Amino acid sequence: MIYKDFLLDKFEINPKVYDFIQNSENELSEEFNYLDEICSINQLKVLSAFQENHINDSHFSWNTGYGYDDSGRDAVERVYASIFNTDTALVRTGIVNGTHAISTVLFGLLRAGDELIYATGEPYDTLKTVIGTMSGSISSTASSKHLSGKKQVNNSSNFEYKDAKNNEDKIYNKGTLLDYGIKFKSVPLKKDGHIDLDLLKEMISDKTKVIALQRSTGYAWRSAISISEVKEASTLIKSINPNIIIFVDNCYGEFIDSIEPTDIGVDIIAGSLIKNPGGGFALSGGYIAGREELVKLASYRLTCPGIGDECGLTFGQNRTILQGLFIAPKVVNSAAKGALLCGLVYDKLGFMVCPPVKAKRNDIVQAIKFNDPEKMVTFCQSIQAASPIDSYVTPIPWEMPGYDDKVVMAAGNFVQGSSIELSADAPMREPYIAYFQGGLTYEHSKYGVIKSLDLLVKKGLIDDTSLS
Repeated sequence: MIYKDFLLDKFEINPKVYDFIQNSENELSEEFNYLDEICSINQLKVLSAFQENHINDSHFSWNTGYGYDDSGRDAVERVYASIFNTDTALVRTGIVNGTHAISTVLFGLLRAGDELIYATGEPYDTLKTVIGTMSGSISSTASSKHLSGKKQVNNSSNFEYKDAKNNEDKIYNKGTLLDYGIKFKSVPLKKDGHIDLDLLKEMISDKTKVIALQRSTGYAWRSAISISEVKEASTLIKSINPNIIIFVDNCYGEFIDSIEPTDIGVDIIAGSLIKNPGGGFALSGGYIAGREELVKLASYRLTCPGIGDECGLTFGQNRTILQGLFIAPKVVNSAAKGALLCGLVYDKLGFMVCPPVKAKRNDIVQAIKFNDPEKMVTFCQSIQAASPIDSYVTPIPWEMPGYDDKVVMAAGNFVQGSSIELSADAPMREPYIAYFQGGLTYEHSKYGVIKSLDLLVKKGLIDDTSLS
């Protein structure tokens, strides 16, 4: 009762909102106990990796210039390789986000005439711009303006977009996989959201070089892909052609299970340090882990052939990368619990949620289908208002680089764009789905759920009589 009294007094929360959410939390004890067990396993796995690689204080220092012989950087990469059970890993602050890490792998492995297949349906919006199947929104840093009214003027592998208003800007979408002569297919998921193995088998050709699987939902309405499903698909692919490279976009999935994709036969994975594995400490960066020859090819794309992983300044981030990695299992546990609570609360209020409340969780993302733009935007704004940073700012939909739709994004975080911190985002398109994720602590993630429902009630978008 002390917590409730403080919350209602300090943050002026509707008592009905608090009671509704507290009752919902009480229903989740079994699910929370399971998540705690996964967290404990992963914490010991990370601890073991630190100990096996003899991490010590000297690994927190860093070089300058080229970054040659950076023992701390090398130690970070050995720890990642140990955790993900791979030959080697590439962990670099120069990887700007998850899309960059994934792009680095794809461009490193694929050559003209090769074929890339996405086995989990259409990839995330920003990956479509890498492949060349979508333009994305192009922003001008110099003028801080966003192009609008973009029009596709040809349908080849090169796309040209113009500002339809004044024609003063011309953007050529070159440098994509398609532009380099790489073929692309995607295998639609089955109606139940699972990988269509029969269709995948039909679509594999003698040109297929890489088959990619995206674990997380992106902006699709589907549950995340489980490790067991990744294993089933990998077994099928290797039975058809053992030389096909299996690549997994691991974003939002690290430490959500007791094993990772590379534990069950996947050749190479990639992800972002400002998502799960950074634990909220990493200021930037991404990782790639897998078979040595494949990671080497990716390193040549990240820097250049002949240099690869030999250079790359860490800018003093070894300590924060390692410290964030060490606490990441607990942070992911907090985020998963927050997502589970969010899903149950909105499910009980009659909204469709994905994944379903009782389903096994395979990433930290919870989707809520609002079917109403005002409710969706209000939900995201409430998450911003619940944040420690920029809580007084009201996010509005805008044209983000890499997306075709405007996006409203709540991200009042210590690290810009860090989606392991409490955040929510939503593309402005029907059926108006918001994606909730993160929370460095469960208490903060829970407060985000409380604040979201409280604001929706106060704005009259949800009737508080439904909370009884």
